[in-house]
Amino acid sequence: MRVVVIGGSGHIGTFLVPRLVRAGHEVISISRGARAPYADAPEWEQVRQVLADRQREDGEGVFGSRVAGLSPDVVVDLICFTVEAATALVERLRGGTGHLLHCGSVWRYGPSHKLPISETTGTAPFGEYGIQKDRIARMLKEETASGGLVTTSLHPGHIVGPGWHPIGPLGNLDPAVWSTLSAGKPLQIPGDGAELMHHVHADDVAQAFERAIEHRDAAAGEDFNVVAPTALNVRGYAHTAAGWFGQSASLEPVTWEEFRRTTTPEHAGTSWEHLYRSHCFSIGKAEALLGYAPRYEPEAAVLESVRWLIEHDGLQVARPLIA
Repeated sequence: MRVVVIGGSGHIGTFLVPRLVRAGHEVISISRGARAPYADAPEWEQVRQVLADRQREDGEGVFGSRVAGLSPDVVVDLICFTVEAATALVERLRGGTGHLLHCGSVWRYGPSHKLPISETTGTAPFGEYGIQKDRIARMLKEETASGGLVTTSLHPGHIVGPGWHPIGPLGNLDPAVWSTLSAGKPLQIPGDGAELMHHVHADDVAQAFERAIEHRDAAAGEDFNVVAPTALNVRGYAHTAAGWFGQSASLEPVTWEEFRRTTTPEHAGTSWEHLYRSHCFSIGKAEALLGYAPRYEPEAAVLESVRWLIEHDGLQVARPLIA
């Protein structure tokens, strides 16, 4: 099939595009051309590249026509963030494209009340990003249920992989946590360390998209959580990460007020957004309907990210990895 991947050079597309080529599909990648994929693969030589500024063209009302003009059998949209943009694309593809797959987010759910969270048991989202992702997923489900375009939405957790910083044990992107843990120094944590984060390797997300394309009938009109088989809490994550450097984590629980005084407003805000949600998800639906089988446990996925960053001078640590 001819598959158009919108945002093909990003985290997920880096792994998805080569997978689709290996599966025998004709692949067209739409991106701004601002960066290369995060990992090299020979399959990219067989990919047609289309340069487009999605945000600008959505504003001009022409992006949907650009995508439809490529005559795709399948469209994978990895960079849609508003229900207006999603609706415009649906309306342009309806009747001409066989399957639209949307990349959502687990932030379509609010704080956890019952674990693990399934596609039907999450609380209402908060924050504009999560609200928009939830609205898009509901719109797509209604579109397919009403007899319109066949759609599927997949909702990844905290994506990790080579080439970028993972969400760390404090629920933020502050690189200082890795130098602290690698040195065996005390690490202040907000709360008691039981708050959860659910990571997923980018290649496992790509696998889920590939399987949703393969199993179109089972995926039609559905939404899926896409995460690692298990989740990490703050203290477990910190102890595991310290062990990669031959250290033991020394954790000092503090109040949120104290924690905010030790870091930047940006890092503190990101920590609160992750840890307040305290997410852990079920992948039972994706396993049953798509055959989703993630290869990476969360700690293995994060370790791959950390190792890549250290090897490429993107992360300063006190001791070398022994893991």
